[in-house]
Amino acid sequence: MIQILSYNGISDAEVFARVIPQSTVADAVSDIIAAVRQRGDEALFEFTERFDGVRIEALQVTQAEIDEAMELIEPEFIEVLELAAANIHEFHGRQVREGFTIDKGDIVLGQRVIPLDSAGLYVPGGTAAYPSTVLMDSIPAKIAGVGRVVMVTPPNKEGKVTPAILAAAKVAGIDCIYKVGGAHAIAALAYGTETIASVDKIVGPGNAFVSEAKKQVFGQVAIDMIAGPSEILVVADGTANPRFVAADLLSQAEHDKLASAVLVTDSMELAEAVQAQIEEQLPALEREEIARISIDNEGKIIVASCIDDAIEIANRIAPEHLELCVDNPFDYLDKVRHAGSVFLGKNCPEALGDYLAGTNHALPTSGTARFSSPLSVDDFVKRSQFTYYSADALSKVSDSIALFAGKEGLTAHAKSATIRFEGDGE
Repeated sequence: MIQILSYNGISDAEVFARVIPQSTVADAVSDIIAAVRQRGDEALFEFTERFDGVRIEALQVTQAEIDEAMELIEPEFIEVLELAAANIHEFHGRQVREGFTIDKGDIVLGQRVIPLDSAGLYVPGGTAAYPSTVLMDSIPAKIAGVGRVVMVTPPNKEGKVTPAILAAAKVAGIDCIYKVGGAHAIAALAYGTETIASVDKIVGPGNAFVSEAKKQVFGQVAIDMIAGPSEILVVADGTANPRFVAADLLSQAEHDKLASAVLVTDSMELAEAVQAQIEEQLPALEREEIARISIDNEGKIIVASCIDDAIEIANRIAPEHLELCVDNPFDYLDKVRHAGSVFLGKNCPEALGDYLAGTNHALPTSGTARFSSPLSVDDFVKRSQFTYYSADALSKVSDSIALFAGKEGLTAHAKSATIRFEGDGE
């Protein structure tokens, strides 16, 4: 049963303790990456058979497989995918940045915004399939103008990709799809094989092996983030509906046994009602066992003295998802400093952000919302600066450059600025 704690009656360690799994797979992942670098496709086939229990004939998903998947998916779900894609396009389209130029005649400075040449999306295929991840990761890349967007995802026991994932990839316009998952898929994206060309950036969540592989290939390629267990924190006042709050907490608890579901409220009556509702709703869940372990081990209800205190607790936890289930939620929005994504009001379940609203669901976890941001168009571009000085403009500052360089003991730097004005400058 989820525990109820009084904020003034417990230590900070009990309130702000985090679940941060320690990786024990670093050596195994290092061996997998080395094998893929050395043996390419051969290693991918071998690891797919070993870890996914299926021998596949080809890595790349064919157009025939995509067409078959589209026929298997009910038209209503295709419509939902298209609605979600449209909303994601609308929201992320506002994130597009423009370069700038400062033109002073004989001095020109500026910044260019340049899309990455390529990006690889990792889509999990373990205990659940996530077509939503396909849309969330690929559409911002497409909006950014990435030249090549590819996807890797593990095959099922029949050697196929889940139809819903292929349908989402079709809607999103992904360029190539490969039936490979795990650390070996990350290695293939980072270093390339005979079939899979390397990419510039890898995004997407995965298990411990995938997360460790992303850590190890960082520097060869860019990565988005290292995603920890899913988190939700609900701030609710005494007028909130306990049935709704309990359902929202369970929506994250069912993700993972290590997922964190926290309620902070100013009402002991609501706390006790939500506790009872969680027990009532749990048995009806298909993933009851996972949600039960999450709720019992990582869940908590914290009773604070007021909503302002509840929001301050939320800021210290810096959750992935924050729901403000209060009256007049916009009155409190500016007080929220640290949260991956904020859901406002009593009719805004976090699942809206997971699937349909248009905001991204690839979010910072484990308190990293203190300094990092949701996946966005910015993740798929880079910035490059440019500088132009005429001879006359440089002559006016060459001595200043030389003085500065001299203070750092870099005489060649100084000379490069002054040499142009010695004698005839030739």
